[in-house]
Amino acid sequence: MSGQNTRDTAPGHGGPPGMDLARVSAYLGGVAPELVRGPLRAEVVAGGKSNLTYLVSDGASEWILRRPPLGHVLATAHDMAREHRVITALGPTEVRVPRTYALCEDPDVIGAPFYVMEKVEGTPYRTASELEPLGPDHTRLICERMVDTLAALHAVNPAAVGLSDFGRPEGFLERQVRRWSRQLAASYSRDLAGAEELHRLLEANVPEPSDPTIVHGDFRLDNLLVDGAGEVVAVLDWEMATLGDPLTDIALLLVYQRLTAFGTGYAVSDVSTAPGYLSDGAIVDRYSVASGRSLSDLGFYLGLAYFKLAVILEGIHYRHTRGQTVGAGFDTVGTVVEPLIAAGVNALKEHHR
Repeated sequence: MSGQNTRDTAPGHGGPPGMDLARVSAYLGGVAPELVRGPLRAEVVAGGKSNLTYLVSDGASEWILRRPPLGHVLATAHDMAREHRVITALGPTEVRVPRTYALCEDPDVIGAPFYVMEKVEGTPYRTASELEPLGPDHTRLICERMVDTLAALHAVNPAAVGLSDFGRPEGFLERQVRRWSRQLAASYSRDLAGAEELHRLLEANVPEPSDPTIVHGDFRLDNLLVDGAGEVVAVLDWEMATLGDPLTDIALLLVYQRLTAFGTGYAVSDVSTAPGYLSDGAIVDRYSVASGRSLSDLGFYLGLAYFKLAVILEGIHYRHTRGQTVGAGFDTVGTVVEPLIAAGVNALKEHHR
């Protein structure tokens, strides 16, 4: 996957952390004997937020292997079988996903379940500096294709692709509010202005949900692979996917794009600042036309998205203050939490006057 850093392990070695090349080779030889033609080597693909991603090669072909993080993790957050299932199910649809080759649910092979899928050539655009050389017209095209891809995903009938039991859409929004409230309580280390107010507003303003669809749960440009023509060739990172209200996906996409406005230096991505990138209003209009859904009342969904990101960042801040995170940038993450909460309160109040 272009644009991502890797660390290589030569053939004959045991493999990078979390990987045993000999065991992987033996397993694939049993379930997909036509796949591997020589000794394997592996590279850790950097940039993954939770589940680990490896580029695996036999010298002639390359594949992607995904497994949960090292150490103890919650099974529901890193379920390899669910990721493999949704990607495989979407293969015949208009949603571009990698081809899957194998799912290993036996943790004895490498210490955790894993699956192997096609390596798709494309770029996961994460920064405005990556888009700027392409020019405004090409950037606009990429953004339009991103929105069209989300609408195509939400048009898939879950039952038609064998995913009718992939989630519990009834009560989805209420459960989301409860889930992120519990997560915030679990990371409590300080009082956060507006947190209780935002939680109360969300509880009091849960809307009638849209018809349930497959929800990606973390849809944004750097979770897509884009080819040189500006077409989306693969949607990645399905670990949060479920059945639920599709408007949660579009609201989270909008909130991700607004993070650059908080002035803290922290943003998942700053692609929305690139010349030619669609405005929030243009994204909403294009999605509404493509999906046939009304987005006239996004207040609750934006409030929920702000709440979700605030809770995630507060969890990072909590772990950083306890010396449980490694790397640069974590010391400033906590400063954006209260502004996100305030933005969530404002989104709800503006739409529910």
